[in-house]
Amino acid sequence: QVQLVESGGGLVQPGGSLRLSCTASGFVYSFSRYSMSWYRRAPGKGRELVAVILRSPDGANYADPVKGRFSISRDNAKNVTELQMNNLKPEDTAVYYCMANGPRGVYWGQGTQVTVSS
Repeated sequence: QVQLVESGGGLVQPGGSLRLSCTASGFVYSFSRYSMSWYRRAPGKGRELVAVILRSPDGANYADPVKGRFSISRDNAKNVTELQMNNLKPEDTAVYYCMANGPRGVYWGQGTQVTVSS
């Protein structure tokens, strides 16, 4: 039914950039009714909130470790949210998950691997 599919992960050197995308489908309500977030789970650590973008107004919040480097955005016409990651660091290595928070609950994607290594 509800499906969130992440893409764009991969291997990148420190200082490099990646753009993650999350495509949603099967929602009961319009995509614009959902706030969208990115979480990550680093090796041996718990799940960490990375960024969130609100439905209206579409302001964004970021975790301290990624402020100034990451940027979250959304395209309601395409049911897509993205995470632009710049100046990547080894500590950014993690599985990144897309999450939707809507009128009837929370939904999660399957995750995409991001590895930052020289």
